[in-house]
Amino acid sequence: MKDIAAYAVEAMVKAGADKASCTVSSGRKDELNVETNNFSLLRTLFEDKLSLKAIKGGRKGTITVNKLDKESVNKAVEECITLTASATPDEAEDIAPMVENKNFNRLIGGSDMAQLFARSKELLETVADQYPQINLDLNSIFNNRKSVYANSNGAEFCDETEYYSLSTNFTAKEGEASSSFNYYYTMMDSLAMPFLDMGMQRSLIEDSVKSLKTRTIDDKFVGKIIVAPSCDDMVWYTILSCFLSNYALISDTSRWKDALGTVVADKKLTMCAAPLAPEIIAAERFSGDGFVSQDADFIRDGVLTSFALDLYGANKTGKPRTANTSFYNIEVAAGDTPLADMVKGIDKGILLNRFSGASPGPSGDISGVAKNSFLIENGQITDAISETMVSFNIVDILKNIPAISKERSANGVTLLPWCCFDGITVSGK
Repeated sequence: MKDIAAYAVEAMVKAGADKASCTVSSGRKDELNVETNNFSLLRTLFEDKLSLKAIKGGRKGTITVNKLDKESVNKAVEECITLTASATPDEAEDIAPMVENKNFNRLIGGSDMAQLFARSKELLETVADQYPQINLDLNSIFNNRKSVYANSNGAEFCDETEYYSLSTNFTAKEGEASSSFNYYYTMMDSLAMPFLDMGMQRSLIEDSVKSLKTRTIDDKFVGKIIVAPSCDDMVWYTILSCFLSNYALISDTSRWKDALGTVVADKKLTMCAAPLAPEIIAAERFSGDGFVSQDADFIRDGVLTSFALDLYGANKTGKPRTANTSFYNIEVAAGDTPLADMVKGIDKGILLNRFSGASPGPSGDISGVAKNSFLIENGQITDAISETMVSFNIVDILKNIPAISKERSANGVTLLPWCCFDGITVSGK
């Protein structure tokens, strides 16, 4: 694969590129599928990918193909160079310098399909025994991936990694009653632990059973919500997309465009991209734009310390590049309040496990439906609620965080606590 990458880069330069980069990857997945509590499929999938980038006269051409033979590489190089002719010149286009080339090895000894089947079967049988109302679909997968990056500045990285992943979809049904569906995803580098004990898997399944009977919130109030780690898209990824990303800053829509070094959140909040955290599995070791990946704070003690910009975004905006592009591997620092005490401190609010809403605009205004969630009354979690509207402005609530839990949940992708926000509008139907 290194030879393929080096050949493609050299071919692009010979064809007229001023600068060129190439990523070659090859992957294998051994997958078990379960549909409605029954094993339905065992298969192996292979994927090869070649991604090229050429810059000629400030004009960029990119192409991705799924074949690695020499004829396909030559054709991809020709098409990539051709694409530069119709591109708009952009001085921000560049490739990474060569600083330190590295190889990364995160192999775990190959697949143990017998144990993967055993753990999957164990999950089915345990759920059937302890939560007979649950209908469960799952995919359990052994993943093997190798990727190589090379560019015309001499940068070269190679990463070999193996890991297991589990995705579940489930709903509870009893008689005519049924709960809203829910889902969970985990990644792991060993099969030592039962799947049901990983992250929030058990608690979310239990909550689905509890949600067979729901209560409608008849009134409208402004109060507190506790956002569970399973609800990562509502706050943490919204921050990234709306305020910190290439798009938000290049389009000049980010409300934080001039906020670097200033307070944007409660001092309790520290949020970072953490591909190197031990709890994060199979995250990037080199970025898509050709740099060795490092952990990077976005918010430290409430202060904005970094944007989520790759090399192009940094060049385009004149702002600092982030130390990785693993922006989905979010870690939020634990607080000093036990989750039980957070609940006790709420007179009326919601424990939010899943949120469904439209993509927020640049203002940070968000509204959507609380699903698989529970009412908190007088310091206690009481009834599961029927789908209930919640609305808030994310810029405002980040400065109004009464508590962050001591407990955190890791699913191999993120490492998150339960976080309490105040000033949320809750509207029943």
